[in-house]
Amino acid sequence: MQQNKMMSSIVGVSLLALVLSGGAWAFVPTGGGASSHVSITQSAVLKKVTEVCRAIAQLEGQDFIHPGDSVEEIVHACLGPTAIGEVSAAKFKSSLNEIYEQHPLVDRDFVDSPQHHFNSELFAQGRNLITSEVYSIKVIVRAKNFQAARETLGRVLHTLQDFYSHSNWVDLGYTQPYINLLRPDLPLENLADFKTPTCKDCTNGGFCPNSLLPDILRKKKLTSGYMGISSKFKPNGKCSHGGAADLTGLEIPWGGISKDERRPDNEALHNTAITLATTASLQLLDDIRGAAGDNDFLRLMGVARSSVLAFVIDTTGSMSDDIAEAERMVNQIIDSTQGTQDEPSLYILVPFNDPEFGPLIRTTDPNVMKAEVDKLTAHGGGDPPEMCLSGLQLALTGAPASSHIYVFTDVAAKDISLKDTIVALIRSTKSTVSFFITDGGASRRRRRRSVDMFDIYRDLALVSGGQAIRVSKANLPQATGIIADSSTSALVTVLQRARNPGKPETFSFQLDESLTNITIYITGNTVAFTLKNPAGVTQTETEASGKLGTVQKVGNLYRIRLASNKQTGLWEINMNSNQPYTLKITGQSTIAFIHDFVESFGGPHPGYAPISGRPESGVPAILLVSVLGKKGPASFKISDVALVTVSGSEVVGGILEGMGNGDFLVTVTKVPAGEFVVLLNGTDLVSSTLFQRQSTTQMSVSKVTIRAVVDRTMEPGKAFTLPFFVISDSTGGTYKINARNDKDFTMNYPTSVMVGTGGNATANLTITAPANTESGTDITLTIEAVAPGSVDSNYVVLRLSVVTKVTDFTPPQCEVVNVSAVDCPADPVFCNASFWQLSANLTDGVNGTGIATLKSRQGVGSLTHTDLKQMFVAAYFNASCCSRTVELVAVDNAMNVGTCLHSLPSITTSAAPSTAPSSGPPTAPSSGPPTAPSTTPSSGPPTAPSTTPSSGPPTAPSTAPSTAPSTAPSSAPSTTPSSGPPSLTLSLPLWFCLLVSALPVYHPGTY
Repeated sequence: MQQNKMMSSIVGVSLLALVLSGGAWAFVPTGGGASSHVSITQSAVLKKVTEVCRAIAQLEGQDFIHPGDSVEEIVHACLGPTAIGEVSAAKFKSSLNEIYEQHPLVDRDFVDSPQHHFNSELFAQGRNLITSEVYSIKVIVRAKNFQAARETLGRVLHTLQDFYSHSNWVDLGYTQPYINLLRPDLPLENLADFKTPTCKDCTNGGFCPNSLLPDILRKKKLTSGYMGISSKFKPNGKCSHGGAADLTGLEIPWGGISKDERRPDNEALHNTAITLATTASLQLLDDIRGAAGDNDFLRLMGVARSSVLAFVIDTTGSMSDDIAEAERMVNQIIDSTQGTQDEPSLYILVPFNDPEFGPLIRTTDPNVMKAEVDKLTAHGGGDPPEMCLSGLQLALTGAPASSHIYVFTDVAAKDISLKDTIVALIRSTKSTVSFFITDGGASRRRRRRSVDMFDIYRDLALVSGGQAIRVSKANLPQATGIIADSSTSALVTVLQRARNPGKPETFSFQLDESLTNITIYITGNTVAFTLKNPAGVTQTETEASGKLGTVQKVGNLYRIRLASNKQTGLWEINMNSNQPYTLKITGQSTIAFIHDFVESFGGPHPGYAPISGRPESGVPAILLVSVLGKKGPASFKISDVALVTVSGSEVVGGILEGMGNGDFLVTVTKVPAGEFVVLLNGTDLVSSTLFQRQSTTQMSVSKVTIRAVVDRTMEPGKAFTLPFFVISDSTGGTYKINARNDKDFTMNYPTSVMVGTGGNATANLTITAPANTESGTDITLTIEAVAPGSVDSNYVVLRLSVVTKVTDFTPPQCEVVNVSAVDCPADPVFCNASFWQLSANLTDGVNGTGIATLKSRQGVGSLTHTDLKQMFVAAYFNASCCSRTVELVAVDNAMNVGTCLHSLPSITTSAAPSTAPSSGPPTAPSSGPPTAPSTTPSSGPPTAPSTTPSSGPPTAPSTAPSTAPSTAPSSAPSTTPSSGPPSLTLSLPLWFCLLVSALPVYHPGTY
């Protein structure tokens, strides 16, 4: 039934929603104010990222310089302002958009699924969605599949935030988030049952203040509004969500309790809902941080240098020279970029042979990459072609979006049937693929076949914005300099064009002050050119070293490096060739842009949604363009955005609408025919110079649309059914269906579907992960629909994750048993010479999965502990008196997180230190429904083992506590709801912090 509703929502109406800061969905910004899902998520993410980066800087003994709150300034502060080179925020912004765009997809795909929005009083079901997806995120992050984790994170944040807008939580007067939504081990209590009336009529039939029944408010009963998209049914006396699209609001009692919009009757409640949704999002993010660790948490958020070094290498017998050159290039880039902003954040290697290809090797350790490349040997082959595209498919699905991938081969591809899949993956990921094709020493027959297949490599390179370079094996080292050129964290494209057949033509391009390391690449067999700067100075291809730069010719590649004293302004390059050629101009700059094609939608929360696949033909194209500058949106001004044909001269401008925060909505009424890219022009306000930027990935429109919804994770050994929908705006008939996944898991699907003229068809694909599939495995699935006669086609690219079910939801418990700080001086000048020590006991309980990791954060010191495999673990933390706070973070094997936080007083005297636990989110909100106390041990207090820490004694001058840790539990806390967040202050040398909360602690005033 739910599946039919979901299908109807997709096929019937385009209920899609892209997260735009001015869009309309769920939290609707009406009358000003930050009240959309994206603004709430953005606020929480940027605050948490800033907090984590500051903590890392503190641990490294560095200052955290944070001049502003733009994504550009935050990523620059996080990646280290002292490192050499420019810092691009493109990866960070792209990753944030991957999270943001999930908000509308929840509204689209699950518009009539109340548990996804906490509608219709489905609190248990909504919490199950949150807790299961949070666990999935932790597992997927552990497997380093960050994009899939980001998509899941966006969905779960949407559901969590909807609770505060769609329920009566804030109406009941609560000022803290409901922590039990993130704690499946705690009960959901004081819920209004199905038969209990909850609302009274709004006399005007819409929204009104005080629509909740007095008895509900007095008894603090938790309820939420019912939402009807296709039916007006709701139980007698129940509240409605409200709004024009909610049919239940037309039934008695009339009106609604939603706080999505800011209205005169609910402004205070709306503002409180925003505050609590933001705080709850921070809590969820901190829980994921605790399980992932700070470094992987930042990678999840996209805070990493943009450069990725990705090689796909043919290892057949004739490739020994190419492998040696690839190894030399890897070593050179690693050694030359170490400690700079150009140091790659990720290394990827995919070998291929015949019939074998892979495995995908993915690492952040440069030494591992060196070792893996060193292991490659040339062997086998002799019967070309080889499995080149299969290896490239692994790289495209394993690399982050917008990566630069380099393929080394000397023969044609055997698996040319993968070409359309490769094109879909290139367009989906916006990655750039370049080919180095060597032919020295090959047989005449092999060279002829290579000539025939060169067109495939050239086509793939062109659609991605890369190059297909043909060169002898002896000259390969001269050509691979292009790899070093693109191994930068701030690479941008100024211009890219292609002509086939070639013709004489002059291309102009704008160079701005921010551009450095400007390089022009020309591929073609017979090409002449003349380069001219704004002052009229020229240089031709025959001048290896001229007034404008240096020219290098190798194989079919010209590489022109402009002199560092280049002039800003309008340049020209005159190309003269009748043979096919490509032209590409790149440089380094912090001024960049990212874009997505979107489409408008109607429904309860109208707005815009990302398009998976090619945009629809016959209608205006709409783009969301995010522009990045050195210091955020205040550092640039955009003049125009256009669609440009790469192989032609058509330029179609769009209508700009500013959305704030550097985002623009661009509408192009007439889309160019054929393949096109996005061209952006503007002014750099920092240098007062005009700039030009261009996207690299080519796109085109289609009359075919294919859609599918991923609503859950896969389980090992179990079949996963995925409905998909083919929609046609052209002549009907039999549409061919192709599907591939990068793990080669078994799939069943119809090879064709019948689609009527202007109609649609529904089908199912079933995919099964083997029973031994590792939890956290990421699968990239591509489904393609081909129109009759192969005159048109479209695709959808989906990410699926395999996650093993978990039954342990109780976090480790932590008990601080002793704090020794009598030597800390009152004068902070002398703090480095004195030390303090904390000892704690931890356990995951009798029924737990066991503690997997134990780390410290919010403190600079030394942590030692006993064997984590034991039931009870003793931990000892030593630090100088300059570092007065420590938080112990224990993660069990089910990814539950438990913490202990302790802070010394700001001024230490001979008296015992304050041992107040942090004032985290209450397990029983003010006057709220009673909850199980979070500090009750599940099986008695943990006891410190009698053994010494496994990693040695504490390194600070003070030794382990002279007294054995006490094992007597403190008195149980009262479960009576308090009038506000709990606050406990003790003045004891011995205190307990037993934590059963899976959530980290929220510190008021620090966000």
